[in-house]
Amino acid sequence: MNEIDEAQVNEFAGRFLGDLAAAMHSATVVIGEELGLYRALAEVGPATAAQVAATAGCDERYVLEWLNAQAASGYCEYADGTYRLNAVQAFCLADPASLAYLTAGMLLVTAVHRDIDRSVDAVRTGRGVAWGDHDHRLFAGVERFFRPGYQANLTTSWIPALEGVEDKLRQGATVADVGCGHGASSIVLAQAFPAARVVGFDAHPGSIDAARKAAVEAGVGDRVSFEVATAQNFPGTYDLIGVFDALHDMGDPVGAAAHIHAALAPGGTWLLVEPAAQENVADNIASFTGRLFYSGSTLLCTQAARSQTGGYALGAQASTEQLRAVCEQGGFTRFRLAAATPVNRVFEVRP
Repeated sequence: MNEIDEAQVNEFAGRFLGDLAAAMHSATVVIGEELGLYRALAEVGPATAAQVAATAGCDERYVLEWLNAQAASGYCEYADGTYRLNAVQAFCLADPASLAYLTAGMLLVTAVHRDIDRSVDAVRTGRGVAWGDHDHRLFAGVERFFRPGYQANLTTSWIPALEGVEDKLRQGATVADVGCGHGASSIVLAQAFPAARVVGFDAHPGSIDAARKAAVEAGVGDRVSFEVATAQNFPGTYDLIGVFDALHDMGDPVGAAAHIHAALAPGGTWLLVEPAAQENVADNIASFTGRLFYSGSTLLCTQAARSQTGGYALGAQASTEQLRAVCEQGGFTRFRLAAATPVNRVFEVRP
């Protein structure tokens, strides 16, 4: 056996322990998010543990340990027995309305760990796990984590990047949001374009119930509606059809593309949003998003596709050429990258 280099072992062990610390810390972020500890710290800091605990209505001893965990991970600042969030930390951790609210992302981590037995079985047997069979924190986490990105980009850069679509929406276009989840993207569109009529579709009944409630709370319940349907059978004809971070989760994306093609009104557009990815594995694993998306694909996306008919499992790092091929097999002839963010590719797809 080749002799193992001690320095390399130490370097790898250091990286592993860093990952272990981050994984442990993720649970404290969920606690802080669900109990309002970040918001309490933003309100009263610089503050002692006793002051933060009193503001949040939590136990002081636990809050002290929680605060130290946040300081150790750079999620708050500590000095002379008090804790505070700086402006950036508060923006990302304590304000659910901010365009960079991040804490809800840790709900996804909690959900996949609670479902670890299902994932072990899936990897062993090749079986799938339906999206709706996952832990409830997954659905709320996806909505709350993705919503800031939609608020920041959907109507300000993605829609304007599509040929003629913004004018149609202002004039009263019909829109289908396929795979809408809790309705974040549907609601953003309805708020920005009051004359448009938006219908969200999702195969998960619980998500549709949550989306309907969210639309009423957002004041757009009169112009956005939600129905249970799949990407292969949703009803109606639309000027714009959006599929946000969902095509790669489908067992039959070609069937979805074909149905979308048939459901577009003359001159209609398919807005396809997918995770950022390169064209090959080597480049993906070298990127900061590859680590996140390959893990998510193992634990969620491939499982969802395998739970459906169709035989596809594109995964969260599907290449642009793979996506183009799916669209072309569905009957589309025009496919272009219209916009991009560090975590998304935005495609304009037309018949």
